[in-house]
Amino acid sequence: MNSKRTLFLIEVAIMSALALLLDIIPFLKFAIWPQGGSVSFAMIPIFIVAFRWGLKGGLLAGFLLGALQLVFGPTIFTPLQAFLDYIVAFTGLGLAGLFSKPVKKALNNGKAVQGFVYLTLGVLIGAGIRFLAHFTGGIVFFGEYAPAGQPVWLYSLLYNGSYMVPGFIISAILVYFLFYKQPKTLLNAA
Repeated sequence: MNSKRTLFLIEVAIMSALALLLDIIPFLKFAIWPQGGSVSFAMIPIFIVAFRWGLKGGLLAGFLLGALQLVFGPTIFTPLQAFLDYIVAFTGLGLAGLFSKPVKKALNNGKAVQGFVYLTLGVLIGAGIRFLAHFTGGIVFFGEYAPAGQPVWLYSLLYNGSYMVPGFIISAILVYFLFYKQPKTLLNAA
């Protein structure tokens, strides 16, 4: 096995484990939602892998985070709900890797604003796919928790949006800050 592939596998594993730790350590997250969901820093390591290693690294790290989430105390009602809320949702974060090359090019050329735009788009797509998975799961599996008279889709939109929007904003700002301050360290991978 060559050293670049070994580095890839080690980084994906470590960042996936770090993402899980950031999501389960109580003082590192804000969780008040009764059916799951929290504002945490867990998405950030997955986005870092996605921007360093591209789509393949991002999807693999996201998948591993989802699988690890299933091991450490998930809320599961059916196998389909578990697949949607954990595997699809967290693997989707890795789609940020679609912007890996434009981010690297912009930051390596000193184009901070352009780099921020590409990073934000990547984070938006990854977080957006995660949101859509949770939103769909909320409609299909958690509709019974909607207040009387409130459409289930609106309940799911508000419930999942209440933690995903802040999570997206925090992730976009912190990922950009990390890449802007340490571009050589964070971008020299793939």
